[in-house]
Amino acid sequence: MSIIRTENLCKDFGELKVLKNVNLTVEPGEVIVIIGPSGAGKSTFLRSLNTLETITSGKIFIDDQLFCHAENGKIIDSMEKTKHKAMLLEMGMVFQRFNLFPHKTVKENVMIAPVNVKGVSKPDAEKKAIELLSRVGLADKADVYPNKLSGGQQQRVAIARALAMEPKIMLFDEPTSALDPELVGEVLNVMKDLAAQGMTMICVTHEMGFAREVADKVVFMADGMILEEGSPEEVFGSPKTEKAKQFLNSVL
Repeated sequence: MSIIRTENLCKDFGELKVLKNVNLTVEPGEVIVIIGPSGAGKSTFLRSLNTLETITSGKIFIDDQLFCHAENGKIIDSMEKTKHKAMLLEMGMVFQRFNLFPHKTVKENVMIAPVNVKGVSKPDAEKKAIELLSRVGLADKADVYPNKLSGGQQQRVAIARALAMEPKIMLFDEPTSALDPELVGEVLNVMKDLAAQGMTMICVTHEMGFAREVADKVVFMADGMILEEGSPEEVFGSPKTEKAKQFLNSVL
C-alpha cells in the first residue's frame, strides 16, 4: 500500500505551468529525495501535497484513498472534511525558514500545536516536547527563546515541532538552504536519524551527499516534470537524460 500517490498532478500559476503531469508513488518507510535545478517545481510539488497550493488538475491519494481530485483549477472531489483534516495533520512539514514563534520558548514552540490542534494536555505535551528536544539534541535549550539559537538549532526545533504532531510522513523543503555551511550537518544528522528509524520522508534538497547516503529513491525534476527516478546508484551513476547529466555535472 502506498502512503502517497499522485496521478498527473498539474499546477499552473496563470500562464506558467509549474507542474506537468507529475506521477509519484511513496511507500511507507521510504525516503524520497527530490533534486533538480531551481524552478523545476520541486517545492510546489511538496506544497501541493499538503494543500498549501491548490492543484490545477490531477489526483492525490493518501493511504490509497482519494485525498483530492482537481480539474481546470477546481477541486471536484475530495475526502470528507473531518477525514481530510485528520490526513493533513499526519503530514509534517519543515520549511527553508524556521518560522518559530519568537515570543515563545523552544519548548512552548514544540508544545503549541499538540495542545491547540489535537487537544493534548499541557503536562503530556510538555513531556513529549522534552523527549523530542532530546531526540534532536536540544533538551538543554528547552527554556531558551529562538533568537538565542543558531540557525541550525532553530531548524532542529522546527523538526521537533513537526514531529510533535506524530506525523506519518515528513516533508522537507530545502531545510538546509538558509543555513551557514557549518550548520548544515547538524540538521542533516537529525534527518538521517529519522530515516534510520523508519520515518517516511520526501525531501527537496541540494545536498547531494545526503541524497546518495539516505535516499531509497532519488527523483530528478526539471521543467515541472519528473525526468528520472531510481536508486541513488542509478540516478547518480548513470543518468539517462541530458538534463540530469548537465545538472549532476554542475553540482557534483
